[in-house]
Amino acid sequence: MHTFDTPAPIATVLDIPAGRVRLIAADRADTAVEVLPANAAKDRDVKAAGQTKVEYDDGVLRIQAPANNQAFGPSGSIEVTVRLPAGSRVEGTAASADFRAVGRFGEVAFDSAHGQIKIDEAASVRLTTEAGDVSVGRLGGPAQISTGKGDIRIAEAVRGTVVLRTQAGQVSVGTAAGVSASLDAGTAHGRIHNALRNTEGAAAQLEIHATTAYGDITARSLDAATAPGVVTAGSADGTAAPQAGAGPDRPELRKAIQEAVDAGFAGVQLRVHDELGEWAGSAGVRKLGESDKPPTNGRFWAGSVAKTFTATLVLQLVADGRIGLDDPVAGYLPQFELDRRITVRMLLQHTSGLYNYTGEPGPDGTFVQGIPSMGKDWVDNRFTTYQPEELVRFALSKPARFEPGTGFSYSNTNYTLAALLTETVTGRSYAEEMRRRILRPLGLSGTVVASTSPELPGPHAHGYCRYQDGDQWKVADVTRQNPSMLHAAGDLISTTQDLHTFISALMSGRLLPAGLLAEMRTPHGELGYGLGLFVQDLGPEFGTVFHHNGGAPGGYGALMYSTPDGGKTLTASLTMGDAAINVAEVFPKVLDMLIKAVFCAAPADKEGQPAVRSTG
Repeated sequence: MHTFDTPAPIATVLDIPAGRVRLIAADRADTAVEVLPANAAKDRDVKAAGQTKVEYDDGVLRIQAPANNQAFGPSGSIEVTVRLPAGSRVEGTAASADFRAVGRFGEVAFDSAHGQIKIDEAASVRLTTEAGDVSVGRLGGPAQISTGKGDIRIAEAVRGTVVLRTQAGQVSVGTAAGVSASLDAGTAHGRIHNALRNTEGAAAQLEIHATTAYGDITARSLDAATAPGVVTAGSADGTAAPQAGAGPDRPELRKAIQEAVDAGFAGVQLRVHDELGEWAGSAGVRKLGESDKPPTNGRFWAGSVAKTFTATLVLQLVADGRIGLDDPVAGYLPQFELDRRITVRMLLQHTSGLYNYTGEPGPDGTFVQGIPSMGKDWVDNRFTTYQPEELVRFALSKPARFEPGTGFSYSNTNYTLAALLTETVTGRSYAEEMRRRILRPLGLSGTVVASTSPELPGPHAHGYCRYQDGDQWKVADVTRQNPSMLHAAGDLISTTQDLHTFISALMSGRLLPAGLLAEMRTPHGELGYGLGLFVQDLGPEFGTVFHHNGGAPGGYGALMYSTPDGGKTLTASLTMGDAAINVAEVFPKVLDMLIKAVFCAAPADKEGQPAVRSTG
């Protein structure tokens, strides 16, 4: 291991004939370099690692592996890992190497004959490979990217001229929110999909030039709320804005949400994507005392639906090799002195045994509250700010439920620890990492990690908490609430459209490698919980759905369901009002009704309805 003091961003120059290169940029004042043989059992790999030169001088780090000399046979293959300050510049060449840059970089240039190239974020790039896919998360400036055979993907481009060329592969680029962009594209055998906010000439902040001989080219604005296929926010009366060519109504869905209101909920927003297209509707009222319906794509507190987002973020870091799924959590977070038997998997699976800081059932089955999370105690303290470390230490002051890995107990503590884990390995806040890896690439403009903010911005329905104060029952408007008591276990604001986009992308394999998605969807225990997902069997006729529901401490509930391929989804928000109902009894009945209406309807029920979108 080579270590250098580097209080500012540096320049890194690499020459690696063969192997793998991984660069990890974070907020740090040093640079560490590790060179290992790709295969410790191969003498040539061990020799190549031993002969690799690592030098640092005047702000420049140079890593030089021995050159490939064909007269003496093939050169060895090495693995290079560099941990360096965020904002550093990189220039590298390789004959055959995979290149991975994690974190935020300045200019990145890499030229390889063969290998995959993947970069989280860079100010600008010059990337070339003869064969291999090229992927860039956030691109701050100009780019020249070329691959002979492979796909090119940019999740979010901001400004400048971006030139993308592949002989055989797909090209996909998204533009940042609020950026005007133009597209000059050409494909000999494929299609061009342009959903950019176009301007012409010098007015365009971003110019995209994309060509492929065999493949499609797709370009879209990440904030394209009015683009085809996306429902806009509701009109003044709370109903959805009418869509051109909207098809027939879905009476079975309209009936289902009205029955939810009749059961005692103040309002419901429902969105369904299935073989008939998309349907979005609402019922009830936006606010008590008014007649307007909830907006069909209004924002709401999503509660524990956030756990699926957090689990996805952690598993992406597992895919990057930065976290081990079966590693002891104590190795990443030594400050909490956790039982070393508790692994990352156990956090995501709720099998750690850690006390749930919002409360646990007592010996007689009666719920014993932890930090104020319900009733008058929560209403009076709903603007309190909690630090995640404070929540974890409170949980650790209580006895564990069971030995690690020997049972199941749903605990918000697990996911608060998971978020702290992501911050440790990335050097970024949980909120920023969520924006970089999931929210921005998917264009989830309606989704916010609220952290400590009590505001629910944009169109929304009001939520209420009915609670007992002495011998009186009172109702409080709890639309404004500080979600920090849930942290990554539930501090998310979202919309039904964004939840659909997310769960569909997750189920269809766009966010995780196939192996990790399979791990996520493998049920454990009687409740069938995977890694941030519940697995529900609807029987041999209707198959399996994956889901997570959520509830803010007061006022709001959220639903997110999908078939295994992401082709059919149900996303919804329910708001509480002033009705004297037992939520523990009513909610399961409403949920069962909605699931049957969407996932268990007989084909004959939908016969003759065309595959068009309808809102109401």
